[in-house]
Amino acid sequence: MIKKETVYKIGRIGKPHGVDGEVSFHFDDDVFDRTDADYLILDMDGILVPFFMDEYRFKTDETALVRFEDVTTQDKARTLTGCDVYFPREHSDSDSDSLSWAAIVGFHVVDASSGKTVGEIHSVDDSTINTLFELVTANGDDILIPASDELITSVDTEHRQITMQLPEGLLDI
Repeated sequence: MIKKETVYKIGRIGKPHGVDGEVSFHFDDDVFDRTDADYLILDMDGILVPFFMDEYRFKTDETALVRFEDVTTQDKARTLTGCDVYFPREHSDSDSDSLSWAAIVGFHVVDASSGKTVGEIHSVDDSTINTLFELVTANGDDILIPASDELITSVDTEHRQITMQLPEGLLDI
């Protein structure tokens, strides 16, 4: 059984494309192309299931058309519509210098000064010029932390932890 901690979300399956089982795949991270992956993992009603790809081609910078093994009709493809798509962390090409935003969701942020865990990265907001980590604290509070290279002191991909030198008073806001 595939565990959620061993994968990270890279996109979502859209509508069927044509009648032969091809689907549109809207992605945030093209790791499946950079690493020559054979399969993607789909969330099928809460169960993570590997689907092997027969072929794919890019439609836009954020959409690919994918044909999975044994999905050969529009009806079978329709059952995949809306499924979240994940990629195994162990097959990711990411190292601490080239982690994608999608790959760090689930990492813990630690304050370098105090050594205390600030929270877990729930998502990354890169819609503006100042990228923000959206964290959930142990108390369940949501906080925003600037995702600035100047603040990040270390990244431990094995322990899924980012240590940051946070400005004094930032957590008091």
